[in-house]
This record gives sequence, C-alpha cells and structure tokens, in this order.
Amino acid sequence: MNAPLPRIDLPPDTAAPAWQARLSLAFAQRDARTVLTRREHLGPLRLQKALYPEGEAICHGIVLHPPAGIAGGDQLSIEVEVGTGAHALLTTPGAGKWYRSNGADGRLTQHLSVAAGGVLEWLPQENIVFDRAQAHMDTTVRLSTGATLIAMDMTALGRHGSGERFDAGTLAQTLRVECDGRPLWLEQIRLHGSDPLLHAACGLAGRPVFGSLIAIGNGLDDALLAACRALPVTHGDGVITRLPELLVARYVGARCEAGRAWFSQLWQLLRPALTGRAAQTPRIWNT
Repeated sequence: MNAPLPRIDLPPDTAAPAWQARLSLAFAQRDARTVLTRREHLGPLRLQKALYPEGEAICHGIVLHPPAGIAGGDQLSIEVEVGTGAHALLTTPGAGKWYRSNGADGRLTQHLSVAAGGVLEWLPQENIVFDRAQAHMDTTVRLSTGATLIAMDMTALGRHGSGERFDAGTLAQTLRVECDGRPLWLEQIRLHGSDPLLHAACGLAGRPVFGSLIAIGNGLDDALLAACRALPVTHGDGVITRLPELLVARYVGARCEAGRAWFSQLWQLLRPALTGRAAQTPRIWNT
C-alpha cells in the first residue's frame, strides 16, 4: 500500500461567494469484492453511491459537484486511494464547467493513489473552460509497481456550441504520474486567452479541444499498440505513443464528441488487455 495521501487543509469559508470542498475516497479488496472503505467530504463534493453493474469485483462511482461548475475563488480537492487487489472506476455525470471569473483563481487539486495489484479507471467527462475563466487543475498520480491505471482528460476552450471563444483568462494544468517515487510522466500546460499558441501550428492550430489518455499496466505490447493506432479519428487528429511503462494517446480537434468517442474506443481495447475485463460503458455516459 502506498503511503497515506497528503491532507489538504482548505481555508475556512468567508463572506466571499466561493466554494471550499474536499472529497476523500478509499477502496479496498474484501474477499472477491471491492468495497468503499472511506468516503469523507467537506462542502459540495460527493460520491453519488457505490455501484456494482459488473458484479462485486469492480466498484463504480460517480463524483458529483452539485454547483455544476467551478467559479473564481473556488478551491476543490479530490483524493482517491485504491488498495491492493481492488478495482475502482470513477467518472462524472457530465462536463465540468469553469465559469468566468472576476479575477480570482478557481482550483481543482486531485491526488490519485493505486497500490500493487490495484486498478483505477479515472474517466471524468470533459472540462469546458469559459471565456475569462481562471482555471487551475493539478493532478498527481502515485502508483506502486504492479498497479494498473487508465485515465483520461479532455478540455474545451470556450463554449464552442454557442460560438464563444477563449479570448481572455487563464488555463493552467499539471499532470504528474510516478511509480514508487519515480516520475513516469510530467505534463504542464499554461494558456492565456488570445495566446498565439492557440493558433500556432506547434500549438492547437486554432482547434479548441484537446485531451490525453494514459494507460499503465501489464499488457502494453506491440500488438495492442497497433490495434489502438488502427482506430480512426473521425474529426480532429489523434496520435498514440508507447513508452517503456505507459501508453499515451493525444487528441486535438474542434468538438469534444469526436475526441470522447475516440478515447472511448481506445478504452474498450485497453481495458480487457490490462485488466482482463471487457469494457462496459458507464450508464451515466448515455444520459
């Protein structure tokens, strides 16, 4: 089992209209069942309930943020710990929204930990960053040797369905993945509204949606890589790279639906190869 996750002390609530919220979850194996052994929350972050649509070996959960979005000044923290032999799949009921800010930063900090023999499928739906939002997302994943992870993240700059562009504001994202203290992946993004990188060929080339899918575990071989690369991307561009200990898929395009569909197809290939379980789409994705 990994060392306990660091506790994040949130500042006390003030008169400012900002949410201070924390959710801490732990999953453990009990005989052939994955059980939720810790569910602590502060403020408007919840786990809807422990669900078992695939039987007792895999615990599904839906992470809820009832205010529906993150505004300037909001500070949210999510901690997830998956123990030896446990298998958890966590997702969200819809897109996460980052609202326009009056100048204060909104922040989401996530700590994910998976012990040897544990499996975590971290599959939130996309983030939509409104124009003039001040969005900061920091995710740290700590794995033990023998842990399995499938995680995806997708971000849309502006509400492109209504024609909104990301002309002002800030998006800062950090993802760090380590195994037994060794860094496996470090990714940092910092974009400002109307940043030339949004339109440069070496950046997003004018496309407002981008995302990553990362897979770590036994079974990442050449045959699986070839099968993943054979999956078409209907709109936008996708590339897949296999490093010694992980596979990374990257998407950039104009709409979340196309990127999400491609990631879902990749997950359906990766899941049985890494976990021995056929993919069963979370019901909430179809609502």
